[in-house]
Amino acid sequence: MPKLLEVKDLHLKIEDADILNGLSFSLEKGEVFALIGPNGCGKSTLAYTLMGINKYYPDQGQLLLNGEEIKDLPINERAKKGITLAWQEPARYQGVTVREFLSLGLKAKGEEVTEAKLRDALQKVAIRPEVYLDRFVDKSLSGGERKRIELASLILMHPELIILDEPDSGVDIVALNNIADMINYFKDSQSGILLITHSQEMLKYADRAALLCDGEIIRQGKPDAISEYFQSFCGPCKKAEECETEVAS
Repeated sequence: MPKLLEVKDLHLKIEDADILNGLSFSLEKGEVFALIGPNGCGKSTLAYTLMGINKYYPDQGQLLLNGEEIKDLPINERAKKGITLAWQEPARYQGVTVREFLSLGLKAKGEEVTEAKLRDALQKVAIRPEVYLDRFVDKSLSGGERKRIELASLILMHPELIILDEPDSGVDIVALNNIADMINYFKDSQSGILLITHSQEMLKYADRAALLCDGEIIRQGKPDAISEYFQSFCGPCKKAEECETEVAS
């Protein structure tokens, strides 16, 4: 049986700069695979490449989803196959209500939009439906609230592969606890999760982990081992200050 995701010898160059340099890793259904590394090492670029966002098309390598090559598929086709990205900074949608935003995922999958489905998804992320369903997804909502609403939309879409890009960035403790709960929820639902982070604290949610530096995976293994190596490798690194890496003390 093929793995959910296989990335093989992935290379990406943008404006003559090598951003990804031969990345290879795999991800199983129901598994959390964490990629940790300093800011600017290529983590978000990998997320955009997996989604098929414009200009993030690899120059070399393979992207296999359930054994099928998806490297040349546009973003909408990848979304139909169940690839989703939870952005580091969730977007604001002027004039779009939470109800309308959540309904988009159901409509895209051809599923019926019901009040019960919307309310259940919001309750799973500790958002009160009666308060939020008719609010706008704009600057009136905090970053943590928008992240939780984004997670609710993922619940409704039942994705195969979830890419969480710096999920703990700019969130309060309530949102962070919800993220941890949702990681377990999606694991139990057999979704694969690619957890992208620069914080050692997030590695405790992973089954396996890898350290990414300058567009290359330099070590893979158990999260505890990668956390220790990350601390010893990135802590004394001469780039540490410019990378703004979170290394545990």
